[in-house]
Amino acid sequence: MENVEQLEKHLQEIQAWEKDQKDLWFFDKLGRIPFKILDKMTPTFLQNKIALLVDELGSYIQTGGKYLINEQAMMQKIRNQSSFQNIFAISDISQMPLEDMIALSDKLQNERVKFATVQGASTGFGGIFTLAIDIPLILGMALKTLQEIAIIHGYDPNDKMERIFIVKCLQFSSADIVGKEAILKELSSMYDTHNNAAENMISQLQGWKEVFFTYRDQFGWKKLFQMIPIAGMIFGAFANKGMMQDVAEAGIMLYRKRRIYEKINELNKQ
Repeated sequence: MENVEQLEKHLQEIQAWEKDQKDLWFFDKLGRIPFKILDKMTPTFLQNKIALLVDELGSYIQTGGKYLINEQAMMQKIRNQSSFQNIFAISDISQMPLEDMIALSDKLQNERVKFATVQGASTGFGGIFTLAIDIPLILGMALKTLQEIAIIHGYDPNDKMERIFIVKCLQFSSADIVGKEAILKELSSMYDTHNNAAENMISQLQGWKEVFFTYRDQFGWKKLFQMIPIAGMIFGAFANKGMMQDVAEAGIMLYRKRRIYEKINELNKQ
């Protein structure tokens, strides 16, 4: 098992990553410009689909809705790929070596990014008509991936607090620098065992509808070009790959940071 020095080294890597989040790439800044234009061009049926997704995200936070994954299947996958075999409940995974968590997370991220790229290309083929299919699919994939990342680090997505944490990870992946700093400050309560973390997180989740629209705006001009039939394949693949890369990376880093703090606290008590 790892010692405090090893854990703190990993923590420094995460802190360096957090500093790198201080600004948006040029294309991500550009991606936030045309959504007012896109809204005017978007047919009513697509706007209705987006409105429905807002309700679904709210349902996910409250009950998990249709987005909850099969945790038993995920636990079996972890047992098959980890050196740590004493896994009978999600809480047991917290005792797994951090190196195993890192390896499992990296593999999951690579798989999801590849899948999202293919999905974006296939749904981009039909332009605006298949865009209505792509948006709910990529949202569902993002939530599923973040739940799997939670389980890899020993946290149960059946817990409402974890679903709020997951939505915060989703929000972080598409926020600007001010938003990222605010979210990191909010999530810091998760690392303080003296706080009532669940109560704090629920009070800090101000308007989950805003979370969804922030997430939607990340697509920006990428989805605007995806509305063009056939050519949309390229833009769809590019948009979905980048979005899934950012979501998985945010979830991995934020959950890893949380687990490291808990492991350090456990070692200091010994």
